[in-house]
Amino acid sequence: MAITPEDTTAAPLPDPNRWMIAMAVMFGAVMAVMDISVVNVALPHMMGNFGQNISSITWVATAYSIAAVIMVTMSNWWSTLLGRKYFYLLSFVIFTVGSILCGFAHTFPEMIIYRIIQGIGGGSLIPIAQAIIRETFPRKEQGMAMAVFSMGVVVAPAIGPVLGGWLTDQLGWPWIFFINIPISIIGMFLVWLYVHDPVYLRRGIQKVDVPGIVLLTLGLTGLQTILERGQQENWFDSNFIVWGTIFTITTLTLLVLWELRVKEPIVNFRVFKNEQFSLGCMVIFLFGIALFGTTFILPQFTQRLLNYPAFQAGLTLMPRAIALIIVLPLVGKLYNHSDPRALMLFGIVVVCISYFQLAHLATIAGSSNIISILLLMGAGMPFLFIPLSTLTLNSVPKESSTAATGLFNLTQQIGGNVGYALMATLLDRFSTIHHAYLSENISPYNPNYTLFAQQASATLASKGMAAGGQGQSSILAIVNRLVTQQAEMMAYNDLSIVLMFLFLCCIPLIIIMRAPKGGMHSNPHVGEM
Repeated sequence: MAITPEDTTAAPLPDPNRWMIAMAVMFGAVMAVMDISVVNVALPHMMGNFGQNISSITWVATAYSIAAVIMVTMSNWWSTLLGRKYFYLLSFVIFTVGSILCGFAHTFPEMIIYRIIQGIGGGSLIPIAQAIIRETFPRKEQGMAMAVFSMGVVVAPAIGPVLGGWLTDQLGWPWIFFINIPISIIGMFLVWLYVHDPVYLRRGIQKVDVPGIVLLTLGLTGLQTILERGQQENWFDSNFIVWGTIFTITTLTLLVLWELRVKEPIVNFRVFKNEQFSLGCMVIFLFGIALFGTTFILPQFTQRLLNYPAFQAGLTLMPRAIALIIVLPLVGKLYNHSDPRALMLFGIVVVCISYFQLAHLATIAGSSNIISILLLMGAGMPFLFIPLSTLTLNSVPKESSTAATGLFNLTQQIGGNVGYALMATLLDRFSTIHHAYLSENISPYNPNYTLFAQQASATLASKGMAAGGQGQSSILAIVNRLVTQQAEMMAYNDLSIVLMFLFLCCIPLIIIMRAPKGGMHSNPHVGEM
């Protein structure tokens, strides 16, 4: 059979150093992902150092997220301007310098500025690493390559809170930034040694897309700010959120319209003309909501209802990370011998079973109950993530690879931010609804309440507390605390059902995706952008 030019482009000779290349770029990707979550456990300590309240100190996390999400989107443009290898190294340097500055920050404004610098460097490391790994490995090793990438970017958010908690307790919060320095130096050395730009990557920009840069920065900054501050501002009861939403929607709409017109756009939205890629982005958006939503609710649940300390609460996510590490290579091998859609559907079933079990926990749940559920959840997620990322990105021509990985990761990150905002809002709303419902049963006419009040009164009397006004107030305080606790427990159960439903919504999208034609090793159909 004759070999077409497409075959030659899609199946180059394997790079003998491909695993060293993968290791090199994974250093940056893991550091960038981990720094999104590692700082959260140190925020209470920073509050004391900088004299800020909880509302203000969250900008330490928000500043990084805003800068990172902008750079994720612009990664293709900068790669074209500077060359992908040199832009990756420059991003690594900026990220490392930002980390050093954050560790030495003395004032709150300094910390915000330095976190922005760190985010500017870290944002591009993830999509470029994924693009480099995808192009380095031959098609028959794509599943395993994505498994290796996933080990870093999916496990890092689970390890981040644990590592951050330990460093903060043992050495102080600046060390959550200083720990990046030696790892970054090793990563930069390996990238310089092993990574090279492929010849087909276009280099150079004839005209800078200034309107695109301005619209992108304003739109994504507005979106991140709304998602981060919405719950605190009570969402659309706040004029700030209302006008911010109008501004953000208008700006992002203008961005899309403008970018589709210019020859060298800052964001290549044209890749969404590829139906397979668009479907994959829809699924990864829902996956991002559920994944990061779980990362939000589990530590909250264990600290607020099970009274775990912060470090132990961070450890609750470790079983999921362990299961991910074990199962990821297995899924990478299965990808070459199975229909990716079947693997994804199997993963959804497993994950939904874990969420169903999570939705039936009670306040008396022990560590063994949670560990078994998270092991099951961690075992199911690789069956969705690896085939999805591989199948989606393989549908895009290699010359559009960096643009596609940037938008793919942007979609997941926005989904994650929506997940955080959605879970925080629904937790508050569900807790209020359940508290009101349970409070209706606190009445002298309810025999269960009457029995409880009698038992509580006898207990207080045995401790020398009178049964009069003070005793009654104490009983009501105890009842209110129990009602609040049960209302929150029911709210967390409801959130698990919501997350399970989000995964179920992925099923129709996965079914209509195309499997690779002619087997797992052959090239999928690649349309023109």
